[in-house]
Amino acid sequence: MTQTKKPLVAGVGMVKFEKPGRSETYDLMAANAVREALADAGLDYDAIQSAYAGYVYGDSTSGQKALYQVGMTGIPVINVNNNCSTGSTALFLARQAIESGAADCVLAVGFEQMRPGALGNVFEDRPSPFQEFDNSTDAIVGHGEVPLALRYFGGAGLSHMEKHGTTLRDFAEVRAKASRHAARNPLALFRDEMSAEEVLASKEIWPGVLTRLMACPPTCGAAAAVLVSPEFARRHGVRKDVRIVAQDMVTDRPSTFDSGDMMRVVGYDMSVEASARVYESAGIGAADVDVVELHDCFAQNELITYEGLGLCPDGGAQKFIADGGNTYGGEVVVNPSGGLLSKGHPLGATGLAQCYELTHQLRGTAGDRQVEGAKTALQHNLGLGGACVVTMYQSA
Repeated sequence: MTQTKKPLVAGVGMVKFEKPGRSETYDLMAANAVREALADAGLDYDAIQSAYAGYVYGDSTSGQKALYQVGMTGIPVINVNNNCSTGSTALFLARQAIESGAADCVLAVGFEQMRPGALGNVFEDRPSPFQEFDNSTDAIVGHGEVPLALRYFGGAGLSHMEKHGTTLRDFAEVRAKASRHAARNPLALFRDEMSAEEVLASKEIWPGVLTRLMACPPTCGAAAAVLVSPEFARRHGVRKDVRIVAQDMVTDRPSTFDSGDMMRVVGYDMSVEASARVYESAGIGAADVDVVELHDCFAQNELITYEGLGLCPDGGAQKFIADGGNTYGGEVVVNPSGGLLSKGHPLGATGLAQCYELTHQLRGTAGDRQVEGAKTALQHNLGLGGACVVTMYQSA
């Protein structure tokens, strides 16, 4: 696919993320994010030819419920659920629709109205899609009282500690960095800066492995993006300053379960494979990336993903953090939005919120959190079950 055929991000929208019980209902949040994305693109809803609506916790056709408040034009509305990578999966499908020629103007929206507390299964009368993940986790780290999501990613952090000598303080430094970035972002849920010492002093969830502040909170929110073809942009005078130059989705391989490594249980191999494909397709490498939004559902996952995306060598995350390579003035700015740790993680919205942030970074409109001279951006969105979507954007 030539550069002239790459989909353009014509408009983005996002509502401020909130704690459960403090947000509007999912349909209102989604509709507001869509209206903002349309206004940003300078388009009416009538221009949208198809829509992909992503959410995890909701009844079937929640996408229609949300979008009918914006317009009822008879277009295809496809509901999408791919766990925490749902938003980027909706974006993936929208991008495919543009590149294939199936449509010229497509909407991707993600939203989530979450409940407080740890994530868990909704349906208890059928096999869990996480059964193999649970079995592998039990075999590697044992069956503990810690909720499973925390055991998954805490176990991944423990694996990195055992392999490379990473310390709990390294994870705390990642969390502290997220808070410094979020302080510049008016759409972040938590904007108070914290030190690594404060992170370490928070309640221990898994002694020596994970504290409470190293985990992202359940959150409610919505985000949206309008993708168009270059031809549509020319015909309608739509902005052409940000394009998707490469994208890939990878799901689990046998190594997820048979490696005996918690890093691989939580998708490390998927991140490596998807990012390698994206770099090859874009014709550039990790060293060419200016800004990254990656899936920091836990500080542990951000750290191991530095290596998974090639931002530093295998085993090099500790030095990368100590040298400030992951923040302003370093090699690449990671999660200028504050990431999931500070911005919040409404599952279906997260991938499109990352798109929102990177689009503004490449436009130069990110305000106090602007990465100077940002021209190339990388997005990493991970969902266990599992799927990993990696997307490369460039400014025109």
